[in-house]
Amino acid sequence: MENLALYRKYRPRDFSEVIGQEHIVQTIQNAIAQNRLSHAYLFTGPRGTGKTTLARILAKTINCEKLSGNPRTQRAEQSSYDGQPCGKCISCMEIAAGRALDIIEIDAASNRGIDEIRELREGIRSVPVQLKYKVYIIDESHQLTKEAFNALLKTLEEPPAHAVFILATTEADKMPATILSRVQRFDFKQLSIDQIVAKLEKILKEEKVKYSGDALRIIATYASGGLRDAESMLAQILAHSPDKVTDLAVEEALGVPAFSKVATFADLLQTKDLKETIIGLNSLQKEGVRLDEFLKSLLGYLRKMMLLQIDEKLRPFAAPELTDNQFLTMIAQCKKFDKSELEKALTALMEAEVNLKKTSITVLPIELAMIKILS
Repeated sequence: MENLALYRKYRPRDFSEVIGQEHIVQTIQNAIAQNRLSHAYLFTGPRGTGKTTLARILAKTINCEKLSGNPRTQRAEQSSYDGQPCGKCISCMEIAAGRALDIIEIDAASNRGIDEIRELREGIRSVPVQLKYKVYIIDESHQLTKEAFNALLKTLEEPPAHAVFILATTEADKMPATILSRVQRFDFKQLSIDQIVAKLEKILKEEKVKYSGDALRIIATYASGGLRDAESMLAQILAHSPDKVTDLAVEEALGVPAFSKVATFADLLQTKDLKETIIGLNSLQKEGVRLDEFLKSLLGYLRKMMLLQIDEKLRPFAAPELTDNQFLTMIAQCKKFDKSELEKALTALMEAEVNLKKTSITVLPIELAMIKILS
């Protein structure tokens, strides 16, 4: 199978395909339907949660020819608008293909200076070439320089009627208050494990690839709420294992340990056998497991155990990605550990995580942590 950029191939084409951000989609659709379009938006939230994708869908929707008032056609009535771009008119197709001259995307990470914003201000004065609105999508907008922000502010204070700005950022706290006061802000949420798994299942069914549910939950867990990261991981796994996505394929392609290996290592900690624990740790390294990822997994695993020791009803917050069998395995392990033992282990492993960055011998900080935990 060709190693496809899955996050591009399966990127949502309209509002109905956006997952995890229904609260934002509904508000924007209502605003468009009621002709209350804002001239400037701020999309903020974790990476890979759909900020740029939704910006493009918004740009497509407000320029769709079935929306009343578009200069290309006057046949559509506002009352027939259903909140979705048609995807079939010339405007929709040009935007979808990335050929629309009136949709301007700027990556502030590499175009962050005042010259780029001055160029934007000069270009914005001219009317759209082919669409109703010129839409400026500024990604990673928090990285603009102070001078660039000041120049952008002047444009936001007196924007032309044909212009819409969409600023996207992962760090809204770095945006100047003067900019924040002139935009309509939408906060994107991390996607849940189940939402990411559902999208990965849909992709694999389209690609006609077999998969195991546990493997997809591992991917979703490591994506940390970012759908784009999950789709990129899936593409990497498919390049390694084109026919089936399994726990082993995930482990081999990404270097992340499966649940069973982390659970087995937790059992080793409970036996307090330092020799076997060190052997087990080095065996994982020889098998190709990335020790930084293993440490991350073990920390997460023991944290889950600590919370479940407090109350098993904390499962939705502590361990939403676990299957019922995995959950029962963890509960059984919880009963073998004292609360103080888990606290001691977590403290030592957090220290090891910091020390990993200070040495070229990746196994050493974890070995020291094992000695501290089991001595």
